[in-house]
Amino acid sequence: MVINVPTSIAIAADHNGVPLKAHLTEFLISQGCRVVDLGTNSDEVVDYPYFCYRLAKRVLSGEVDRGVMIGGSGQGETIALNKIRGVRAGLCNSLFDAEISSGNNNANILVLAGKVLSSDFAEEILTLWLNTPFRGGVHQKRLDLISMLEAGKELN
Repeated sequence: MVINVPTSIAIAADHNGVPLKAHLTEFLISQGCRVVDLGTNSDEVVDYPYFCYRLAKRVLSGEVDRGVMIGGSGQGETIALNKIRGVRAGLCNSLFDAEISSGNNNANILVLAGKVLSSDFAEEILTLWLNTPFRGGVHQKRLDLISMLEAGKELN
């Protein structure tokens, strides 16, 4: 597994995702990526929305190219992240999810389930997600419609 696109990544986790975050941070660095670790780094219980917000700010400001958020199931993190205008967070528990999230939805944040995925499979998902280019076309039209929804506009 090789990441073909050198990139900068912000990575964060709640207490359930710390072991997977540590593993993926090492993996990303070994692939030549610049990694910004936003915590948490212990198993002490934390509230993930704070970490989601910090991660989203780094991605949306352009400080990093993309973000990775790791929770227990990833469900709450995905909901919280997608409340932030401009974030397109995709929860990926399969290679299919990763390809669609990046290729069709141009997701800027990958969400992973630390209690569900093995470290090796999470590496595969992350690599595919980073290496899959956005396809544009009809998918761009759909993202434009999503942007309209974010702006409170009605779709007819």
